[in-house]
Amino acid sequence: MGDTGQNLGNLSVWCSALTGFVASDEPDLSTRQLAILMNVYLRGGPHTVRGLAETLNISKPAVSRALDALGSKGLTRRLRDETDRRNVLVQRTDAGVAFLSAFADLVRAAEEDDRRSYG
Repeated sequence: MGDTGQNLGNLSVWCSALTGFVASDEPDLSTRQLAILMNVYLRGGPHTVRGLAETLNISKPAVSRALDALGSKGLTRRLRDETDRRNVLVQRTDAGVAFLSAFADLVRAAEEDDRRSYG
């Protein structure tokens, strides 16, 4: 079953990071939007709506709705693939890089706090 204390410790770090995130001035994202954003920025591309739907095991319309929200916040953008006009490519933005950098700082700070608290 594993070490429940360690598992809860990992959740404690995540909880602290999310608490800092919701208290920040960063845009509020759903879990789905955050998962899509992280996949676009942390995994090699090119990224398509179809590919993200397959990776996350969700429908293409669900990916499109999340990308609409991310695009309205300037965190991603979509462009038609010039080599295959049926595909829509999902691209990174400077605002998305800044957002994830700030999020990573919150996770790092939560990990450091956890280490100080629990050794």
